[in-house]
Amino acid sequence: MGKKGPAVAAAGVALLLSACGPAPIPSGIDDPNEAQNRQVHEFNRGLDRNLLRPTATTYSRILPEPVETGISNFASNLDAPGDVVNNLLQLRLGKAAENTLRFAINSTIGIGGLFDPATALGVMGDRTDFGETLHVWGAPEGDYVEAPFVGPTTSRDMVGLVVDVALNPVRLALPNPEAGYATVAKISSGLSNRARFTNTVDSILYESADSYAQARLLYLQNRRFELGQDAAGDDAGFEDPYADFEDPYAQ
Repeated sequence: MGKKGPAVAAAGVALLLSACGPAPIPSGIDDPNEAQNRQVHEFNRGLDRNLLRPTATTYSRILPEPVETGISNFASNLDAPGDVVNNLLQLRLGKAAENTLRFAINSTIGIGGLFDPATALGVMGDRTDFGETLHVWGAPEGDYVEAPFVGPTTSRDMVGLVVDVALNPVRLALPNPEAGYATVAKISSGLSNRARFTNTVDSILYESADSYAQARLLYLQNRRFELGQDAAGDDAGFEDPYADFEDPYAQ
């Protein structure tokens, strides 16, 4: 089926689920594979301690801040077309228009996304993903998962991540070697974010009595808050250090 295969499959799923309402509000923590998840968590902690953290620190020290910011802006701009696709699948046409406008402004005036004039103009955009699309269609949260190289997630969001990577319009449109440049920009942006939030992440991974439980709690609370599933008010006030990471373990 070529590159159109995943898109056709996703469209078919969208049609099947389009009549569904938002997913039910989850309660508590569903972690039936905790023992395995903890093993993966230790692997991710070791990866962070021995590779990600020192590399991010060196990267941030060597690269001038304007250059680092420009690379992060460029990587963020690459995600905008995917946001538009998910907005459309969620039938949030206003947000799709806003993300389209933001992408157009930053890709032209912002010189391919190296600068962010859209924010200065008040076009903030709306970050989303296929995990949220599944939520809108009514797919339940599923089990908590700690995935290798990815970190905290859920079975629903893990499916969403795979679909986002497979159907990213920029990835599908760019030829080689441009596609490789985009991947390098995403990795660099992840390193930048790891260095930026180093104190917060270190406090969770290396200073918590139980770093696994702490990371799990923060991820679930903030993800539910993002999706408007904080009906009981339990999620308010929490800031997830993973939320702005662009998946620091990814790539």
